[in-house]
This record gives sequence, structure tokens and C-alpha cells, in this order.
Amino acid sequence: MSSVFPPGFAWGAATASYQIEGAARTDGRGPSIWDDFCRQPGAVWRGHTGDVACNHYTHMPADVAMMQKIGLQAYRFSLSWSRILPQGTGAVNEAGLGFYDRLVDQLLAAGITPFCTLYHWDLPSALQARGGWQTRDSVDWFAQYTEVVARRLGDRVKHWITLNEPQIFITYGLQKGEHAPGLKLPFKQVLQAGHNALLAHGRAVQVLRVHCPGAQIGMAPQTPVAFPSTESDADIEAARQFTFGIEPIGTFIGRALNLPANNPLNTAWWLDAAFLGHYPEEGLRLYGADAPEVQAGDMALIRQPLDFCGMNVYFGLEVSATDAAVALVPGKPGAPITGFDWPVTPKALQWGPRFLFERYGKPIYITENGLSQRDWISLDGQVHDPQRIDFTTLYLRELAKASASGVDVRGYFHWSLMDNFEWAEGYKHRFGLVHVDYTTGVRTPKDSAAWYGQVIASHGSGL
Repeated sequence: MSSVFPPGFAWGAATASYQIEGAARTDGRGPSIWDDFCRQPGAVWRGHTGDVACNHYTHMPADVAMMQKIGLQAYRFSLSWSRILPQGTGAVNEAGLGFYDRLVDQLLAAGITPFCTLYHWDLPSALQARGGWQTRDSVDWFAQYTEVVARRLGDRVKHWITLNEPQIFITYGLQKGEHAPGLKLPFKQVLQAGHNALLAHGRAVQVLRVHCPGAQIGMAPQTPVAFPSTESDADIEAARQFTFGIEPIGTFIGRALNLPANNPLNTAWWLDAAFLGHYPEEGLRLYGADAPEVQAGDMALIRQPLDFCGMNVYFGLEVSATDAAVALVPGKPGAPITGFDWPVTPKALQWGPRFLFERYGKPIYITENGLSQRDWISLDGQVHDPQRIDFTTLYLRELAKASASGVDVRGYFHWSLMDNFEWAEGYKHRFGLVHVDYTTGVRTPKDSAAWYGQVIASHGSGL
């Protein structure tokens, strides 16, 4: 079969700085909120930390060679803010910035396009002590940091992502308290911190436009999506409404995660602001007095022209239309789930991109997609992960359908390149195409890595 993925489609994998780099106190790196959170008793599974993680800071040249051997065309990574600016602002740590300088050069030499994420959750501790995302000063801090890295890397990095999953680092870090910095704030403060993060996103885009002319810039939200139970017009409209609804998905997520019904884990609150320049009316009505204080010019700052919309998608929710309302279709007993207990729902990768492209009109990158498994090295010295191959095949087939339907899909980044520190879950979960022995640092490409290389070589035509 011929590929329906467009020419220039980026086949890649993704990581994040705190999850893989290690070297937490090496070469002048300052502490981040995740260094602090990992030291709170009971905060992380079995007391694990990212102090060493995959030790990518040391293994970087070999890791890039490994990416090249797999056949990756693109690599999405994030920068450690406190490795570059140990105090969050002020003096630049040349050793830290130099690490990313070398990483970019080695990626380009290997024929791999760098996709650089400015913020993947590891706020410098020094800035949290000054108020973190709860203070509007964070907008200026983020702009200063962005300018430092844009001036250094912008001549070679042509694809930038401002924030990774603001819904998650705001909700889990400041409302639920299960991610760094581990706070449980009143909802109004949570939403105000989210507003500040969006303002910071807008300022960062402005800075990147000045220092990286011609760059492609987007963001990578976590995108809760729904897909229709059938392809009837009614079910499709029900799925569309659920995907962009505030109350239905907020109530569902609140029950599932023991959160209040009013929580910001949704798609429209964040993306309507960034792409359309306003918060959705349903959210303003639902949140009421808790809605953030919006100053003159704020929404214009947040709505900077973007070149693409990233989507971090792992699963979706099946819905159908009823006479009364949109109905969530319950999962069947024994339906497949991943190691994270997430449902296996490939259709999320067809309908999610379709709905977001329809609403926002921007090219789509799947900036994260993958699954957790309990992988280990077998007696033959290899890591056999047929379920990861099956999972990714099913999801990519649905993404191909989105592309064939007219959605401008520009790339797919598998999460993750290698097994890594999974935040509050420590090293319990393995998401990688490559197995990592955290004691020895040895990397063992899994069967899925070889399979993915074949998919890339065929441009997806063999799926």
C-alpha cells in the first residue's frame, strides 16, 4: 500500500530533560522543583529520583548515534531551565547551555531534525521560591530564559515548542498536589497560574520570532479527546462537543482522578485562548468568580500566531449521542489496557487531530503517543515488546485515516525514545523504544525500535 503520510512528514521520538538527563548536580546545574519534590517523603514511587535517570548528559553522543541507527528523522527534547540558568534568571551557566549546543550539532550531523521544547515541567527551584507560576513575574522570567536559548540555538533549531502540557503541570502540580511542586491551591489561584503560563507562552513566541526568523513554533498540550461510537452525524457531533466541552470532560476527569468537578484538565480552555484569543464561554460561566483576572492586552499576548498545534494523545473517550445528552460509552470488561491502566483506543488518533484541525486550522504534530509496558531483557538478551508494535500500528493506521481525510498532519513523535523516569511513578513504567538498565546505563533497543525503523524507511506504507 502507498503511504498516505505527506512528503516531509517527520518520524520521530520524544524525551524530556528531567526524565532522562540525570547529572542533577553536575557542571553547575541548579535544582528544579522536581529535584525538591522527589525528596518529599512518599511523593514518588519507592523514593525514586531523577538524579541519575538515564544519564543522558553523559551518554548523549552514543544516544544520538542510537537514534540515527534506529532511523529517526526528528527528535523532540526539552531543555533543563535550571541547567542553563541555575537561578532561573541572571547568570548563564555556560556548561549547561553548551550541552544543548553540542546536542543540536550532533543531531544535525546525524541528519535528525531537532524539535526543542522550552518547558517540560522542571521549573528552577529559585523561581518557585519567588512565587513560581502563581506570580505574573513568571512571564518575564520565561521570556528572559527563552531569549538566552534562542540566541544560542536559534541559528540551527527551526522547530520550537513553548510549553508541554500546561494543563498537567498546573493541575497536578498546583491543584492535585501529586506533581512538583506538590501544592493544593484554591481553584482561583490554580487558574491564575494557568493564565500566567499562557502569557509566558505568548511572550516566548514573541521572543522566538525576533531571534529565530522563519522558525516553526507551536505548543504541546495534553489533549483529552473523544471519538464517536459510530460514524453517524449525531455521534460525530457528540464526540466533537465532548472534546471541546469544559463541564462534561471536567466532571468525568474529576471523578476518575479524585479532583473537583471544576478542574482545568480539558482542551478548549487552553487552546481556545492560544489559537482563538479568548477563553470559552462555557468555562467562564462554569468557573465564575474563580476565572483568572485578565488584564488589558492579555488575550492578544496569549494569541500569538502559531505554526502548528502539538497533540499529546495516549487514549480517548468513546461517546455517543442520546436524546438527552452526550453519553460516555463505558469500557467493556476485559478491554485492553496499558501498563498505566489507560485504555487502548486507536481511534483517538484519527478523531482528535480531525477535531483540532477543524477548530483551529493549524497543522498537527502528534508530539507524544505511546504506552507503558513491563518490559525486561529476555533470556536471549533481547527485549521483545510485540504489544508496543501492535499498539503503535493501530494508532498510526488511525492517524493515516486522519491524514487521508484532509487533516494537515506533519509528524509523529513516539513517547518515548528510551525508558525513563516517569514523574511521580518513578521507574515503574517503561515507555521506551529502547530499554534502559538504570543501574548500568546499558541501552538495549527493543523489537519495537527495529520495527519503527522499518516504518520510517517505508514512510508508513507498510502499516
